[in-house]
Amino acid sequence: MANPTAIAYKIIHQANLFTGHLISFLHFTLSLSSFLAPASLLKATMATSCFALTASSLNDQSRPKPLEFKTKYGRVRICNSIPEDLHHVWRHSFARYDHDHRYYELTHAALAGQFDQYYLLLDNEKGQTQAIQPFFIVTHDLLEGLSPVVKRTADRIRRYLPNFMAMRMLMVGSPAGEGELAHPVSETAIDWVSEALHEALPAVARQFRAPLIVLKDFPKHYRTVLSNFSSNGYSRLPSMPATELKLDYNNFDHYVATTLSKKTRQNLRKKFKDASKFPPITFEVVNNLEPYIDVVYPLYQQVLKRATLKFEELSRDYFLELGRTMPDRTRFFLWRMEGRIVAFSVCLVNEGTLYDKYIGIDYSIALDVHLYFITLRDTIEWAIQNQIKTYYSAPLNYDPKRHLRQKLVPLDLYACHTTGWINSIFRRMVGLLGPTRHDPILAEFENFKDLE
Repeated sequence: MANPTAIAYKIIHQANLFTGHLISFLHFTLSLSSFLAPASLLKATMATSCFALTASSLNDQSRPKPLEFKTKYGRVRICNSIPEDLHHVWRHSFARYDHDHRYYELTHAALAGQFDQYYLLLDNEKGQTQAIQPFFIVTHDLLEGLSPVVKRTADRIRRYLPNFMAMRMLMVGSPAGEGELAHPVSETAIDWVSEALHEALPAVARQFRAPLIVLKDFPKHYRTVLSNFSSNGYSRLPSMPATELKLDYNNFDHYVATTLSKKTRQNLRKKFKDASKFPPITFEVVNNLEPYIDVVYPLYQQVLKRATLKFEELSRDYFLELGRTMPDRTRFFLWRMEGRIVAFSVCLVNEGTLYDKYIGIDYSIALDVHLYFITLRDTIEWAIQNQIKTYYSAPLNYDPKRHLRQKLVPLDLYACHTTGWINSIFRRMVGLLGPTRHDPILAEFENFKDLE
C-alpha cells in the first residue's frame, strides 16, 4: 500500500507547482515595472564555448558539450561567449542600436552574480551565422517586495519545498535595458531573426529548465516584426513605458514658457525659489566616474533602497566600466553643494538622443531643495545647448513627467509558458495582468492608448 504521507506530499508538491505557475505570471508582470545582485565587473576570462545544458550538465557544467539543433531556418547554437571568428557578426547585430554590442558585454560581466547571460548563434540553411541574439536566465523570487510576514511564512515552507514561489525564466534582451532584435548580416529583413527565434526559444527554454519565456521591454515599433510571437502562443502586454520629450526649444526657460501649463510653471518657479535659499548647486558633466565612485555609488544605493521592487542592482564596476567601455556615448552628470556631490545621473548620448538611465540622490537634502527638478532642469538645458533633439527617460516616476508634458514611449513584454494548458490560461488572463493597469497616473497621459 502506498505511504499516505508520500501521497500527501506529492499532492502538495503538484498543487504548489500549479499555484506557483499561475501566481508567477501575475507577480512577474508587476515586478517587471521596476527594472531599476551585486557583482564585480571583470574582463571575461571564460573560454569561448558552445555547449549543451542537459539535465545533468545544469548541475555540472565542467564538461561542456557542443549544442546545436536544426530549425527550418537553419542551425541554432547556444554559447556563453562570442567565438572569435564571429566577432564581426556580433558587432553587426547591434551596430545600429543605442545600446550596441559593448553594452551587452558590459552587463554580461557586471550582472553575472544575478543573471546568467548567453548568446544564440542563428545560422541560415547554408551554415552561415547571420545574427547573434543575447538572452539571460534568471530565477525570480515571486515574493520579492511583499511584506516580511509573507516572506517569513514562505521561508518556513521552503524548508520542505525549496523552490516554493520561485520561477526560472528565459528572457530575451538585456537585464539592464530595453530589448532589441539582432540584425542579420546578409538576410534581407529582420523578420528572419524573429521567425528563427520563435522556433528556437522553446527548445532553448527546455534545455535550461525555464518554464517561462519572456521577450523583455521591446519598443512598440517591433510589434509588426514580432507579430509571429503575439499570434502564435505568446501574450503581448504593455510593460511600464519610458517617456520622451522633443527638445525643439532655445533653452529650458523657452520650454517652460511655451509648453507647460500655468500651474506647472508656477510650481516650478516656487521650487527653484525655495532651492535658492540654500547654498548654490553647481553642475558638471564627465565621462569617467573613477575619481567620484566612492561618493556617487552610495547615492545610487539610496535610490535603490527606496524601491519596493528590484530587478537588478548595478555594481560599482558597472558605472566605472560604462565610461571606459563606451566613452563616446556615456555622460555622467554631477551636482554639488558646497563642493560635495549630492546627486548624479547616468546618461547615454547617441544620434541626437539623450537617454537618462539611472540617478543617485542624497535624500538628506533632496526634498528640501527639490533636487530632482534641479537635475532635470540642468540635464534638459545641457541637452538643448548640445544640439540634442530628444530627451528620453527610463520608466517610472510618472507624475512629474506628466506635468512636464513628456510623452509615453510604449514598451512591450511577450510572454509564453512552455506548458501548453498553463499558457492557455495566461493568454486568457493577460488583459487583467498588465503592469500598466496598476498605475493610474499613466491613463492621464495624452498618448496612453499607444500602450495597448
